[in-house]
Amino acid sequence: MVSLSLVSLNLPGRAALVRTLPAIAAVLLTILVWELYADLSGIRPSVLPSPSRVLAQGWLNRRALMENTCPTVVATLSGFSASLAVAFAFAVAMDFLPAIRRALFPLVVISQTLPLVAIAPLIALWFGFGLLPKILLVSLVTFFPMLVALIEGFEATDKDIHELLVSMKATRWRIFLLARLPSSMPYFFAGLRISITYAVVGAIFAEYAGAAKGLGIYMLAAKNNFRPDLVLAAVVVSACLTLVFFAAAVLAGHLLMPWRRDVAKDRP
Repeated sequence: MVSLSLVSLNLPGRAALVRTLPAIAAVLLTILVWELYADLSGIRPSVLPSPSRVLAQGWLNRRALMENTCPTVVATLSGFSASLAVAFAFAVAMDFLPAIRRALFPLVVISQTLPLVAIAPLIALWFGFGLLPKILLVSLVTFFPMLVALIEGFEATDKDIHELLVSMKATRWRIFLLARLPSSMPYFFAGLRISITYAVVGAIFAEYAGAAKGLGIYMLAAKNNFRPDLVLAAVVVSACLTLVFFAAAVLAGHLLMPWRRDVAKDRP
């Protein structure tokens, strides 16, 4: 009986492992092909370093990588937090006042057509090379997905629930808190997962435009010194950061929406 209970407890973990096995196998196969090609093709390491060389050089330069990773993490989290706060405020205002939505939403869409290659140097010129321009660029990259996700979430409120609350004389704020806000949570976390993957890229791009430290400036310096192994080592670090933030967003949604876990359990 005890062994059966242990097996049953391990079933969710085993199911998760089975789901992730194809992705793990694909990544390992890609690394293996890359390693074999770099070793057997005769290509120079200064053109295409092997994964083993990238990891070895990254480990040897781990202190410099860590010193440049911390500013990128600070810029990413600061800019993304600002983006979340502003996107939520705009989404609520647009939900309560449709006139604001009609007036501002086209401007928000236009803001997404601005090429970062052109706008990043200008923001660095206007606001300097400190933390503020990085926050602005990260916010610019992540604001639109969060705003659209929240607006779509508010509009996905069940009409029967809305009419029931109206029939019970609930105020607009009461309806928002009891119905519209909870219904937006799946959309919010979907937008969160999308936006957080852009946040690290936005921070690194902002550092390219001008910074004293950060993964972006580290990649730029390594490229100028013809060290593709260090460039790729920094890319690996940025990819790991993105995966960590993405996993944190998934975990937050898992913890804050327990009813979604119940629905998932009922699926075949």
